[in-house]
Parts: sequence; structure tokens; C-alpha cells
Amino acid sequence: MLAASEAVGAVAEGAVGLEEPKKMTREDWRKKKELEEQRKLGNAPAEVDEEGKDINPHIPQYISSVPWYIDPSKRPTLKHQRPQEEIQAQYTPIGEWYKRGVQDKPVTTKFRKGACENCGSITHKKKDCLERPRRVGAKFTCTDIAPDEHDQVQLSLDYDGKRDRWNGYDPEDHMRIVEEYAKVDLAKRTLKAQKLQEELASGKLMDQAVNLLIRPIWCSQEREHNSEDEDEDKYADDIDMPGQNFDSKRRITVRNLRIREDIAKYLRNLDPNSAYYDPKTRAMRENPYSNTGMNPDEVYYAGDNFVRYSGDTITMAQTQLFAWEAYEKGSEVHLQADPTKLELLHQSFKVKKEDFKDKQKESILQKVHLHQCVCVTVSLLSLAQYGGEEHLDAPPRELLLAQTEDYVEYSRHGAVLKGQEKAVARSKYEEDILINNHVCIWGSYWRDGYWGYKCCHSFVKQSYCTGSAGIQTSSGTACAPFEEELIEEEPEEPKTLMEMHQEKMKQEKKKKKKKKNKKHKKRDSDSSDSEDEAKKREKLKKALNAEDVRVKAVDALMLIDERKRPYNSLAEVREPTEEEMEAFRMKRPRPDDPMASFLGH
Repeated sequence: MLAASEAVGAVAEGAVGLEEPKKMTREDWRKKKELEEQRKLGNAPAEVDEEGKDINPHIPQYISSVPWYIDPSKRPTLKHQRPQEEIQAQYTPIGEWYKRGVQDKPVTTKFRKGACENCGSITHKKKDCLERPRRVGAKFTCTDIAPDEHDQVQLSLDYDGKRDRWNGYDPEDHMRIVEEYAKVDLAKRTLKAQKLQEELASGKLMDQAVNLLIRPIWCSQEREHNSEDEDEDKYADDIDMPGQNFDSKRRITVRNLRIREDIAKYLRNLDPNSAYYDPKTRAMRENPYSNTGMNPDEVYYAGDNFVRYSGDTITMAQTQLFAWEAYEKGSEVHLQADPTKLELLHQSFKVKKEDFKDKQKESILQKVHLHQCVCVTVSLLSLAQYGGEEHLDAPPRELLLAQTEDYVEYSRHGAVLKGQEKAVARSKYEEDILINNHVCIWGSYWRDGYWGYKCCHSFVKQSYCTGSAGIQTSSGTACAPFEEELIEEEPEEPKTLMEMHQEKMKQEKKKKKKKKNKKHKKRDSDSSDSEDEAKKREKLKKALNAEDVRVKAVDALMLIDERKRPYNSLAEVREPTEEEMEAFRMKRPRPDDPMASFLGH
């Protein structure tokens, strides 16, 4: 009872020591509210806590104010809202990691007490040793004692540290990879230089130089490629179709996505006064290079309107205009509803229009004028054309005057830059390359399903040109060989009766010899067949005996337990002969044989 009364008295004294907050007057409450409003508007300086940090005036009072039973000073602070350092868990810094390898100090030559009995290292025991178990451990031999590992630190990682895949990464590993690739690149360059020296020594580069001189200069400038870029193109990844991406999970198709390798439209000309770019529709209708003076036919992108007025777009617009005009005049045609009918009607309209123009032109030119003349013959010949037809049949003005008003601008190499003529589109592949004294390229000649050179009719690629001689040889019109021309058919001399009788006797002797040889061969073959049969019987007899021995050995092995049976005792590597196969078939037990029980199988 005494102890309880003392505890109650202590609590009462503590409660008296903490002063309860006094009630504020109306004037003090109004001043406090005005100060808070001025702080929120930024007209008054923010309140400072005990650590000297500003308190955000928009933080509610129940967060910034400290309870009166904790801090009697009642000064606003945010310390109780921040993490407490004494409670926070301490984690390992980002730079620390487990040490790799072994210690650099010299290896001991004597076994130490408490070390591993297998390898002799002091940093682990025998059950934790990762080295191959030795027949006699280092404890007894005191030789080849393994070095000591590092004393590993105990890392205390946080959530991000445990999941950081670069934790413990050594940047020197990347430098070793960079050095390896640099060595490979240097070896490639050295090999390429050696190959170039060999080509210079063999004279292959001289032939290439002659071909470059034959070709125009502007062709060579367009076909220059960097070898490093070509190597990079070989390892380019495959990409999907541009502008379309199909997602199999959501079953939708994403369209109107530009290829990320292309230059964006708004980056082609950074001049603010250039063509307008609409970010919502990603459209730029005008040419962004219009103020730069560049030809629209040469630039890679000339605006969306350039696409709208090229190709079949104009033809489509003319067809739509014809459909509207025909509908106003009573024809039931529509571009989307019946395009085939509209196209046929438009084609027939064009033909009739051209015929009408031609007839109108002929009617003007073929007006007949009657000329009165005294002579009847002259009056009959006076019906002629009105005249003027010779002006229509005249040659073009360019041929008459050797000049024209069409403006065409050429480069110093002869390529068309501006004008009505369009430059010939060149592909990225090499063209018009003539090798081995050929005048035409490979593929300019075709016959019987084979390609060749047109200049010599040769079907062998990389062959040297033979000119007209090769054409004559391939066409088959050349003369016969020289030796065949010299051979002349000599007339045979008539034989006498004596010569004919001698030839007949020789033929009969040959026939008799052939018959004798056939008889000897038959005798030899019969004797050899009998010998072969005897050998086969002997081999079969030996195979039957060997088969009996094998069957007895297999039966004996099958009686032995599998665990005591020798390793690979039933394996046979050698391929059996024909006699052994025949012996196996003869000795093989057949359960369906009615005499099997009698034979003891």
C-alpha cells in the first residue's frame, strides 16, 4: 500500500510540472490567423524550427505543433515527423563488397593449429573446403598449403542494394573488354593493309584503276562507300514493317508511327519562319526547304503536299471531277459505289473528245474552194485543200531554230539539277562496271536459259572477252578443224581371191580358240565353286560351335546378380559375319515350333 501511494504521488508531481496551454484571447487568435495568412501568401517570413529549417506554412497545425505533454516549450517543429537517426537501421555503403581472391601475404610452409586438414588454409575448416579431397591431407604432409582467403565483411544491404545487378561490379573488367576489341580492330586493319599490298604487287588494283577511268567521274562519286559502314550494315537487326505494329495480346494494330531512325519533320529546318508543323496530326504540308533555295526534286522530304500532287493523285482528282459533272448532267455514276463503270465511261469520254477535236481540225483544213477558170481542165483541178497543213506537219521548233525556251540547269559533271528533265534514278548497287576487256556487262546476253556477255556470247562469268571470234564459235558457223580437213577418203583397192580365203581361215581359227577357252573356264569355275562350298561349310561349322559357347556364356552371366556382373559384359562391338548370323538363326529357339519341347527349348 505504501509503494502504491508513493507512485501515485510521483505521477501527480509530474503532472503539476507540465503546464497546460492557456486559453488565447480573441485579439491574440486574430493576430495569429492574420500572420498565418501572410505567411501562406509569402508576405511574411516562414516560421523556423529548432534546427533552423523553414516550416512550410501550408502544413496543418496538428502536424507542425508538438503535443503539450511532450514538449513544454510548445515551439512548432517537424523533427517528430522526420526519421529518427537513433531508430534508423544502418546499411552498408554502395562502395563496399566482398573481397575476391586470396591474400597477398606469403604462404606458410607449416601446418597451423585450427586450419583446414585438407588444404591447410586457416580461413575455413575441412567440411567447408572447396578443394579436391587429397589422399593425404596437408595436416600430415605439410606440403602445398593453400593460401588464406580474405576475411569477408558482413554486408547489410537495403532493399535496393539486394536487387542492384551492378553491385560489386569492377569497371576494370569493361576496360579489358575494350582493349580486347581494340586489338581485334588493329588486327583487322593490319590484315587489310597486307591484302592491299598483295593486290598492288599482283596488279589487280591497276585493272580497277583502268575501269574507274573509263567510267564517268560522277558515277564513281556516287558509289563510294565506307568499308566500316558496310561492316556495320551486316549486323543490323531486323525491324518490323514501318508504320504498322501488331500486338497479339491486345489484338490491335498501331499505325501512323514514324520510324525512329528518320529525321523528324520539325527538325529538318529550324527556322521559325519555315513550314508550319501541326503536332496533333504530325503534318507539314509545305516544303520546309522552300526558303533555302534547294530543288524540291533533290531533297529527301518536300512536304505532304508534294505527295498529294504526285503519282495517281491528280488522275484520281480528275476522275472525281468527271463523276460530279456527269452526275449533274443525269448520269448515275459514283467513284466509290461503281468505280469500274466510272472508269469505262471516263475512257470513252476521252476518246470521243479526242475524235471531236480531230474532226474539227480536219474540217477547217479541208475546206474546198471553187476557183473559176477559163479552161475546163484548170477548173477541174481547182478543188484542193485550203492550205496550212504544211505548218502542222513541220518539224519541232527545237530542230528548226536549234534552241528552246525551256530552262534546264546542269551540274559540272553533266547531271540535271533543275528543269523539265529528271535525273536518272541510280540504285545503291554498282552499275555499268566492265571487267576483263568486255564492252557489255554480265547479263546483257541470254540464250537457252543462260546469261552471258553480249560482246562475245560467253556464258562464263569473270571470263576474258574474245570478241567476234567467240560469237562465231558459239553460233556454230565456224569451219571444221584443220586436221579433219586434211583427211581425205582414199578408195579401197579390190582384194584377190587368195586374200579373201586367208582372211576366212583366220576367222575360223579365232572361233575355235574361243570355244576352247570357254570349255576351260567352265571347268575352272566348277572346281572353284566346289572349293567355295567346302570353305563355307567349315566356316559355318566353326560359327555353330562359337554360337554354342556364346549361348552358354550368356546363360552363365544371366545367373549372376546384376550388381556382381562385369561392366559391359553383354556389349559386342564387332559386326557379326554372315556365318555367325546363319548360326544364330539355326540355334535360335522358336516357341511356336511344335518340336521345341522335344528339343528342350
